[in-house]
Amino acid sequence: MDMVTIAEVEDTTLAIVLNAALRAHGFHPAEGGDRGLPGLPGVIGPKGIAIVVPEDEAEDAQLLADDLLKEMLKR
Repeated sequence: MDMVTIAEVEDTTLAIVLNAALRAHGFHPAEGGDRGLPGLPGVIGPKGIAIVVPEDEAEDAQLLADDLLKEMLKR
């Protein structure tokens, strides 16, 4: 099954919370991708940390992720 990036965030904590929230809503984000580049924990790529889900969940997960990020980034 192909995986699709639905969001990219610059904050490791935000990535962890977003992945946990997606799991709590029944989605299946990729394991271990919320802490940085594979094999290099804490190292974040130029676009941030990718939030990745299976292709068949991507559309609905994208909607939820967008709403969650909007709420989490409110100031």
